[in-house]
Amino acid sequence: METSTIRVLVVDDYEPWRLLVRSILGKESELRVIGEASDGLEAIQKAEELQPDLILLDIGLPKLNGIAAARSIRLLAPFSRIIFVSQTRSSDIVHEALGTGGNAYVVKANGATELLPAVAAVLQEKQFVSANLVATPAGFAGGSQP
Repeated sequence: METSTIRVLVVDDYEPWRLLVRSILGKESELRVIGEASDGLEAIQKAEELQPDLILLDIGLPKLNGIAAARSIRLLAPFSRIIFVSQTRSSDIVHEALGTGGNAYVVKANGATELLPAVAAVLQEKQFVSANLVATPAGFAGGSQP
């Protein structure tokens, strides 16, 4: 990981998940959570206001889903990197999420083991997709991608 502080926005409507993510990210001294949002509209507002280096973004959000929010975030915070973190394993959804300019896709069930490797890959300007999505029809390979 880089030596400078990486500013992170965590977006998920389930507070216990946000707390788990904070705990996982807290293991790396260079990662600092600077904000949280619980719906898609709030995610857009906070992304624009905070201009985070990294956004961990759920797809199944109230008010505006994560994919639609990512499209707006791309315009308002163009330098923020986006890691989608979702329960959804559909290859169509993964493809659509990454098509918005997302840098990684982590299945929540793998979050404890894959979140930090996904962050590391994205910070090295690589793409990351959860390992259990390896056999998807869209042709994603799990793990870090150049």
